[in-house]
Amino acid sequence: MNAPLPTTAEFLAPQLERPVAVFGGGVSGQGVRSLLATFGIETRIYDARELAFTPAAAAEHRLVVFSPGFAPDHPWLGQARAAGLECLGELDFASLFWRGRVVAITGTNGKTTLTEFLTHALGAVGRSAQATGNIGRPFSQLAATQRGGAKDMIAVCEVSSFQSETLRHFRADATLWTNFAEDHLERHPGLESYFSAKWNLVTRTADRAVFLGSSVERFARLFERPLTGMVVVPTEFQPADDRLVGTIFAGYPQRENYLLAAAWWQAQGFPSETLVAAARTFRLGRHRLARVATHEGVTYWNDSKATNFHAVEAALAGFAEPVVLIAGGKSKGGDLAGFVHRIAPRVKHAALIGETGTELAFHCATFRVGHTNCASLADAVRRAAEVATPGDHVLLSPGFASFDMFRSYEDRGDQFEQRVQNLTASAPKMG
Repeated sequence: MNAPLPTTAEFLAPQLERPVAVFGGGVSGQGVRSLLATFGIETRIYDARELAFTPAAAAEHRLVVFSPGFAPDHPWLGQARAAGLECLGELDFASLFWRGRVVAITGTNGKTTLTEFLTHALGAVGRSAQATGNIGRPFSQLAATQRGGAKDMIAVCEVSSFQSETLRHFRADATLWTNFAEDHLERHPGLESYFSAKWNLVTRTADRAVFLGSSVERFARLFERPLTGMVVVPTEFQPADDRLVGTIFAGYPQRENYLLAAAWWQAQGFPSETLVAAARTFRLGRHRLARVATHEGVTYWNDSKATNFHAVEAALAGFAEPVVLIAGGKSKGGDLAGFVHRIAPRVKHAALIGETGTELAFHCATFRVGHTNCASLADAVRRAAEVATPGDHVLLSPGFASFDMFRSYEDRGDQFEQRVQNLTASAPKMG
């Protein structure tokens, strides 16, 4: 090894004497490879598209580090455990190499925005902070590039349920949990199982440093989870804050994120006015309810990051009149009938795409929502343009995962924006 292991990872020394098996060749897997390379440790990546993990391969390793896409009951993990290998999730493994502080962010919705905003705000007051985790930069990659981080460096770590459910070593100095709603039921067998996966993060957080939004409190009580010593932040139906006028946090759903951030900010002893100042300079990342263009009096919005029902409902609530909605994608489980029933009053017409399009069409018919089942996103944009009239809004807010038709939600949003730009480009020129 090129460098000594940190004391927190020394217990893994025997397992690191052989090449480390890394499950998944995506960003998480490459992050693990980069981190271990700094210690001169060999890795071997196993990915269904290239190299499969077999019982024979298991004999060559003592440690497996797996990406979030690998469910705990994945056959490869079963084979590894049967062979006596240590199995750690990427986030859990990376935490053993991190010397700085960790502020964990989770929630059904809003966690990416809150992670980005808190990182932005900390930077604005001169604190060393880096966004990491589920946000796109794996924790292992951050640990590799920052050599474990200085003790005063803060990793603002977005944590998904896929990451939190298998945590064993990860410790957070604070956890902010924005909200809780139906999601990821294609992986978790029920709502309580999904809640428990996130609650595992709470149990790995310092005392009196867990900040929970209103909906999280309701479900914690429903599932009989102890709230002693936790900070419950009223995040729903709160009055407007005049200081936030003109920022993305002036109204819901982003208001919820700000209230969680403000509760933690105050607990750290930072002046509230510095967080307000940060809110005024903060800008949302792409694919989050972003205006794309106005064409023939119709405004088009890209909310491709809305991959669950709760996110779609929050987006629709921001429009005064029913919208032309483009929705559908890869199923994540859940009550589709209930979802359509709830959004029906806010939808003028639905252009439906992807794997769930046919089932959504059935429920749209049941609840008398005008709809068209479209073969592609291009067809959906064309149909939306046909049914929209001046003053209308066309909203891409899919409510489902993107992987049935696209590489990612970013790819889906990029293609939507390109289709909208094509509408504008093909408009007849005057004069």
